[in-house]
Amino acid sequence: MFDAIPHPYLVPTDNSFRSDGAHTQPPKSAPGKKLCENRLQKFIKRLGDLQRRLYAHDRFSVLLIFQAMDAAGKDGTIRAVMKGINPAGCQVFSFKQPTHLELDHDFLWRTSCRLPERGRIGIFNRSYYEEVLVIRVHPEYLKNQKLPMPIRPHIWEERYESIRNHELHLARNGTIILKFWLHVSKDEQCQRLLSRLTEPEKHWKFSQQDLEERKLWKKYMAAYESAVNATSQPWAPWYAIPADNKPFMRMCVAEIITQTLEKLDLHYPTVSKAKRQTFAKFCKQLQ
Repeated sequence: MFDAIPHPYLVPTDNSFRSDGAHTQPPKSAPGKKLCENRLQKFIKRLGDLQRRLYAHDRFSVLLIFQAMDAAGKDGTIRAVMKGINPAGCQVFSFKQPTHLELDHDFLWRTSCRLPERGRIGIFNRSYYEEVLVIRVHPEYLKNQKLPMPIRPHIWEERYESIRNHELHLARNGTIILKFWLHVSKDEQCQRLLSRLTEPEKHWKFSQQDLEERKLWKKYMAAYESAVNATSQPWAPWYAIPADNKPFMRMCVAEIITQTLEKLDLHYPTVSKAKRQTFAKFCKQLQ
């Protein structure tokens, strides 16, 4: 079964991750903006080739999960990193407030319906992790979930267990899971929200609800810390990527995806000698 590639921003599996110790800025030794952008282009080109091999190989699927605070750059990162991928081999789903139909099912149902099939890359812009992030910060939302039993004191631990079991099942059946927390600082988020208020082409992005959620920053950081510690596994790793610098963030995400796919030894299917001889006959007919 797949094991996570080593990386400076890989969340360990020993429950030692601390959100207040996680970086939001690149290290001083990090490459500059231009070099990050050049490296990103190289990763994009390589990802295009690996995606074709993934599709032809038809043994694995890839699930990329992006979680972050508002304005951290999820949409832009997905767009920048995946722009070299054949759209036929990739699918993106964004999960927002659940519908009435989704609330009539368990919390994993709406994402399970959208898992990628073998050969394809699936991207979740937010995911079932909202159930231990937003819902943990706003436990009053549990009242809408029609749970059959009274809300138990250990509901979050139970949901972590459900998520771990779910991801283990997927991994055992060929789904490569990579989870990215794009970790933006509160100060940087403030600047990005201000730009949505002052730049006309970004007005559509602004929501007053973002300001209300910002007031709960410490609660969100505690929820993220608990969730990633409880669910970062070798077969379903979390990477806490510094998100204050967008070129560096995007380069890191592309690097992790590329190196992970390279580990899979993907290859195009081969045909038998007899079939190749048949191909030779077809070539003569066409010529």
